[in-house]
Amino acid sequence: MKNLVFQALADAARNGERVALGLISGVKGSSPQKVGAKALFYQDSCIQGTLGGGCLEAEIQQRAVQSLDGGEASTFDLLLDHDFGWDDGLICGGKVLGLILPNATAAGAEFWSKLAARQTALTWGVKIDFSIALVNAGSPESEWLYQETISPPCCLWIAGAGHIAQAVAPLAAHLDFNVTVFDDRPALASHHYFPNEITLKADVWEKLTPLPLPQTPSFALIVTRGHRHDALVLKEWIHKPFLFLGMIGSSRKARTIFDHFREENIATPEELKRVVCPVGIPIKSRSVQEIAVSIMAQFIEKRAELVYEPAGSPVARAELV
Repeated sequence: MKNLVFQALADAARNGERVALGLISGVKGSSPQKVGAKALFYQDSCIQGTLGGGCLEAEIQQRAVQSLDGGEASTFDLLLDHDFGWDDGLICGGKVLGLILPNATAAGAEFWSKLAARQTALTWGVKIDFSIALVNAGSPESEWLYQETISPPCCLWIAGAGHIAQAVAPLAAHLDFNVTVFDDRPALASHHYFPNEITLKADVWEKLTPLPLPQTPSFALIVTRGHRHDALVLKEWIHKPFLFLGMIGSSRKARTIFDHFREENIATPEELKRVVCPVGIPIKSRSVQEIAVSIMAQFIEKRAELVYEPAGSPVARAELV
């Protein structure tokens, strides 16, 4: 999924539209948004993205619109204390630092389109003279006010195209996963049931399960139409380097399949420990939609633990706003 702020910048550059980019470059203490949050401010008071809302965003918006008149970039350093945010309930006590860039479109439509597409990992930044460029390896840190690495979204493979997958897939796409759904039933693996941004693959499982993973952090969910098919997929996927592998079902189902895998030497004890079944955070879900929420809540948590936090949040991720 494209980064919407970058895409809006590309469109503005292509159309000659005047906009100001605001971004958070530093945070100390508590704040409503994190480093890397972005918003695009238009002269008609429209906003694409968010810097946290409330009085913080209103203050930055006012400065951004004013910057469009003079065309001068600037920094901001705001203390979110009692005096600043009482009316809006914004008394976090932290400090937010950032940049306002009224000439961001000068980087060009091609530059922003490449970042928006997120096909490969790219590091871009804002130099001390407020110019915007890609960051080359070995570039001195002292040249930059801000740097950020934009990476492709994490991959989510879903085995099974039934009701659970039909609820999970679009939710996962909205939550910035690159989703592929697999099934041996072409009638279900159809865009009649899934949004166009979901990749669909239909074939016999013996041809689907050996497919290689993409070169991005990858997650998996097994929700086929029955225990036998779940086990068939798990037999192959358990050996793939998924960061997290969840399977629908009960604890009893998991014990039955795992015991069989151990008896037949299909998987090692270490591999079996990586499989989470039943998948999903226990929220007493009943409906298909509630089950999808419980599953994606767990995937979000694991993505934060396994992808974002070890690498450092501002560099490891691209804000999808």
